[in-house]
Amino acid sequence: MATAFTLRDATPADVPVVVHFVRALAEYEKLLHEAKGTEADFAEALFGPTPRAAAIIAEADGKPVGLCVWHRTFSTFTARHGIWVEDVFVEPAYRGRGIARAIFRRLAQQVKDEGGGRLEWNVLDWNEPAIGAYRAMGARGLDQWTMQRVDGAALDRLAE
Repeated sequence: MATAFTLRDATPADVPVVVHFVRALAEYEKLLHEAKGTEADFAEALFGPTPRAAAIIAEADGKPVGLCVWHRTFSTFTARHGIWVEDVFVEPAYRGRGIARAIFRRLAQQVKDEGGGRLEWNVLDWNEPAIGAYRAMGARGLDQWTMQRVDGAALDRLAE
């Protein structure tokens, strides 16, 4: 039996919930050692004077059961903005109930309502359940593109 759920925008009171789910996702992805964001960091990023991201909380059975953190992007090729889904996590007991799909549907509608052109995200290549769900939503992999990253000491050196 499917459990009813709701989606809502996160509020400052949800910062501990955001941190909890980010750490749960990091653990699932075997990247907990990289999850360094604190409650203060997330409060500033989501609700500070210049918010850099936003979050959606999924609730079922009277409690938070999922999270999406997202931010806006811009495509020079289309000259339109989009939304980048940084993280989506649903508690294992609530997976398969349409929560993640509802989150993506909500963000897709937001992109369209705002006149944007893209909804994008990354997925680890070993996460077959997620890849299958994304393909079922109509997502396509961009295999010809490789993600690049500069962080840590390399970022420091590049900034000098």
